Amino acid sequence: MEDITQHPRYREARRHACKVRGFYTHLAVYLLVNGALMGFNYATSPGRIWFVWSTFGWGIGLLAHALSVFAFGGWLGGRWEERKIREYLKRHP
Repeated sequence: MEDITQHPRYREARRHACKVRGFYTHLAVYLLVNGALMGFNYATSPGRIWFVWSTFGWGIGLLAHALSVFAFGGWLGGRWEERKIREYLKRHP
């Protein structure tokens, strides 16, 4: 197996893989927190739906993060990162 760390664009590919991981972490936190807010909202005041405001506002930030990672420029473990680096290096020789 070749040593991918010797590839001339390894650092760039690793940086990209870290940005993708950061986005997926952001998405997971967004889903967990907003799911909890929704549950809390329905449990405490089901007649007044307020959780959508935080979900919408944070969603704009999440969309901006996704665009910055994907449009402009195991699941999240070491193998995932190495696979992302290899994919990047194949697409950008």
